[in-house]
Amino acid sequence: MGTNKGMKIVIVGTGYVGLTTAVMLAYIGHNVVGVDIDEKKIELLKKGKSPIHEAGVEELLASLKNNIIFTTDLKSNVGDAEIIMIAVGTPAKVNGEADTHYVEEAARIVAEGLINGRTYTVVVKSTVPIGTNRRVAHVIKKTLEERNVKATVYVASNPEFLREGMALYDSFYPDRIVIGAEHPEAIEMLRRMYRPILEQTFDPPQAIPRRDGYSLPPLITTDPVSAEMIKYAANAFLALKISFINEIAGLCEKVGADVTEVARGIGLDTRIGPRFLNAGIGWGGSCFPKDTAALIAVGKEYNYEMPIVEAARKVNKLQRERVVEKLQSALKGVRGRTIAILGLSFKPGTDDVRESPSIDIIKLLIERGAHIRAHDPVAIENARKAFIAEELQEITFVDDPYLAAEGSDAVVLATEWQIYRQLDLKRLARVMHTPFGGQAIKRRMASYCSGQF
Repeated sequence: MGTNKGMKIVIVGTGYVGLTTAVMLAYIGHNVVGVDIDEKKIELLKKGKSPIHEAGVEELLASLKNNIIFTTDLKSNVGDAEIIMIAVGTPAKVNGEADTHYVEEAARIVAEGLINGRTYTVVVKSTVPIGTNRRVAHVIKKTLEERNVKATVYVASNPEFLREGMALYDSFYPDRIVIGAEHPEAIEMLRRMYRPILEQTFDPPQAIPRRDGYSLPPLITTDPVSAEMIKYAANAFLALKISFINEIAGLCEKVGADVTEVARGIGLDTRIGPRFLNAGIGWGGSCFPKDTAALIAVGKEYNYEMPIVEAARKVNKLQRERVVEKLQSALKGVRGRTIAILGLSFKPGTDDVRESPSIDIIKLLIERGAHIRAHDPVAIENARKAFIAEELQEITFVDDPYLAAEGSDAVVLATEWQIYRQLDLKRLARVMHTPFGGQAIKRRMASYCSGQF
């Protein structure tokens, strides 16, 4: 673990970002308090159990009992903290804009617990609209004035760039760390907090080894607005890249080209690179859909059109509809058919089904009268909750991919879990409604991957 003198850090929110950040900071030697209003989540964490499926989290929680605690009481724990990080959710509003209500409420409660004469750095880790850091600073200042408390508070933006399923790896070995702040004191506090990561002086966790050839991550310091924009621009660009190769894949089908070879050919260009060029059924999750919508909403706020980002979202939506169209064509209609869906999470390595392409595909198929048999290694429970909320009944969840295919008319590979790469396709064909061979497999099995990693 790290050898730096530990700081007391309070992290508000124990979702994917908050929890993995808390675990990483505790591992490198800081004293971390994770706070959440969800009592069930906190009880799980106190027992060393992770409320999310994320590689390495539970393994490290078991070894960090002296460095990390979890509580629902935010106000009582910030007084003696040096850094308070806000990592709560920012759900999308109807107009696509990110809702900062939870961020501002967290900032207000934080300010209610600050002490006279102390200096604090409040960090906005949540993905927030442009200008939110100014808003957070205003909320804190106003609350302190109402309490007649004179504390020095520096507000900084520190956006996350974590991949679900790889969030701990990205926390320990980031591509870069971005800090946006108006005051050098805030930058210095965060530089001190991240020093073991910036210098890679910690012993890598056994569960999350450092890859060969990893170099020290750069520290980018800028103003808060630019930091906020870096986060949105990064996610929008990755979404664009996936939508681009998916659009090319559609043309490849028309002209008889192999999109895998096309992607390999263009990916070898160092200006383009190979990552995020896996053609598939598009992107989902909690980031790309929400952040691209929020970026467009920011543009509208300033009367600025963003047709490229809008096109990326349109292509992404069409990918899901094309899967259903292919099934309609191959099966001469899906009404009354049984369709097996392999994969419910929006990508492998996570149980997150938010904005998952497979969820939308299932809804479209049910609307057209199909019955669904679905499998996923870890995301069945979250998918079940999602469908119960929408009162959709025509779904049977099973715990084995071959059982999902049994008696089905077609199989859709929706998430590129490793378990599906190892499937025996001939066995899969034998348990389906009509036994068939190689050409029939190609005709009946619609096989896609999410293309996001």
